[in-house]
Amino acid sequence: MTHYTLRPPVVASPSERSFWLQDAGAAPVTQPLAGDATADVAIIGGGYTGLWTALRLKEQEPELRVTILEADFCGSGASGRNGGQVHSWFAEIDLLTAVVGQAEALQLCRATADAIDELEELQNSRTIDMDLRLDGWLWTASSRAQEGAWQKALTMTQALGENRFTLLGADEIARRTGSRASYMGIAETKAGTVQPAKLAVGLRQLALSRGVIIHEKTPVTAIEPGPTCILRTPQGSLRAGRVVLAANAWLASVPELLRYMYVVESEIVATEPVPEILQRIGWTGGESICDAQAHVLYYQRTPKGRVIFGRGSGKIAYGDRIGPSFNRSTEQGANNRRELARVYPELRAAKIEHDWSGPIDCTAEHLPVFDHLAGQPNIFFGIGFNGTGIAQTPVAGRILASLVLGKNDRWSQSGLVGLSKRTPLPPEPVRYFGAKLVRKAIRLRNDAEIENRSVNPVVRYISELKPGR
Repeated sequence: MTHYTLRPPVVASPSERSFWLQDAGAAPVTQPLAGDATADVAIIGGGYTGLWTALRLKEQEPELRVTILEADFCGSGASGRNGGQVHSWFAEIDLLTAVVGQAEALQLCRATADAIDELEELQNSRTIDMDLRLDGWLWTASSRAQEGAWQKALTMTQALGENRFTLLGADEIARRTGSRASYMGIAETKAGTVQPAKLAVGLRQLALSRGVIIHEKTPVTAIEPGPTCILRTPQGSLRAGRVVLAANAWLASVPELLRYMYVVESEIVATEPVPEILQRIGWTGGESICDAQAHVLYYQRTPKGRVIFGRGSGKIAYGDRIGPSFNRSTEQGANNRRELARVYPELRAAKIEHDWSGPIDCTAEHLPVFDHLAGQPNIFFGIGFNGTGIAQTPVAGRILASLVLGKNDRWSQSGLVGLSKRTPLPPEPVRYFGAKLVRKAIRLRNDAEIENRSVNPVVRYISELKPGR
C-alpha cells in the first residue's frame, strides 16, 4: 500500500524570522491536534495557498468541515517571508500562453487583477489590515543586457487590448524610486506592496471566523491514502475524505512532485528606518520594484521608511533536504548589501537590522501546477509558485477548491492542471550539481552584465541551461 512520508519543515527560531513576521507580532497560536479527529477536507499548510483554498471552499459550501494542519504557525513559511510585492500575471503572460494557450492566459491574468481588487476590498473594509499600497509595480533595467526584458509581455498585452503597462524613462523612475541606477522600464498601475505577514494573519483570522478549524504546531509526518485518508501527526491523526497539499517547498518530500520541482533559496534584508534619507532622495511611495537581472532583484520601502531588498540568488536544495540554513543565509545578505549600495549609494551607511531567507518551490515553466497524486484521486496539490504568489494564490485557491469539490468548470479545467504536461527535471545528483554549475554561471554573467562588461562565451552558454526563460 502506498504511504507518503513528509519531512517536517525546519522551523525558524524567533531571531531568524523575517522582519515582516517580527513586525506583525506574535498572534495567539491555535491548539495542536491531539487525539483523533475527522474532517471533510484536510489542508496541509497554513500559508496563502492553504488559507485561500479553505476560504474558497467555505464560500461555496459553508457547511463543509475544513481543517488546516500547519507545522509552525500560519504564515511562518513563504507567505510571511517574501518581498511583499503585489502584481498580476500580466507580466508572465508569455509564460502562461506557452502552457495554457492565449485565451486562458488572458483569463488567468485578469483573475489575478481581480484578486488585487479583492485584496483592496479586504483592506478598505477593514477586514484585513495588510498595509496594502497600490502605487504601482516597476519592472526596470539598470544595464544594457536588461533592456527590453518586458517586451514580450508588453507586446502581448497590447495586442490583446489590455493596456496594463506604461513605459518609463530614467527621470520617471528616479522620481518614483529615488534612484538613477535603473533608466528604463515599464510600470503596472494597479499593483504595489503589502505587509505579507499581516496578510497571512488576516487570512487566518478570516478563515477561523468562517468556521475553518486550524491546528498550528501540527506537522503532518505521514499520509495513509484511501477513500478516507489518515494524516499522522506527532500527537494525533486526522481522517478526511479529501486532502490538499499546500506546503510549498516542503512538498519536495513527495517523490512524484520532486520530479517536477526544485527548491532554491531567496534572500532578503531590511534596513533600519531611514525615512529622512528616503524623503531627501524622493522615494516616498509604496511602489514595488524589480530589476530585470537574471538573479531577480526586488525591493520596496515600508510605510515607516525601511528598505526591503531581496534577491533570488540563494542556494539549491539537494532533493528534499531543506535544512536550517534556508532560514538564514550563511552569507547574511552580503549580495543584497552590495546591490543595495549600488542602487542606493546614499544608504551605504544604513544599518541592516534584519536578514533572512527561505525556500522557494519552482518548476521548469516558472508557473504553478495543480493536480491530484497519481492513483490518489482525493489527494490534491498546488506547487511551483516561483516566489510570485500574493495575487496568484487567490486564483490557486479557486482551482484547488473546484478540484476538491469535483466541479467541471473553468478552474478545474484550467491548463495549469496536469502534472504530466510539465517538464520533468533530472534525477539527483545530476540535478543538484548541474544546478550549482548553472547558478555559478548565472552569477558570473549577472555581475558582468550589471557593469556592462562582456560575458565569457562559456559562462553565457552554461547560464542559459537554466529551466524556463
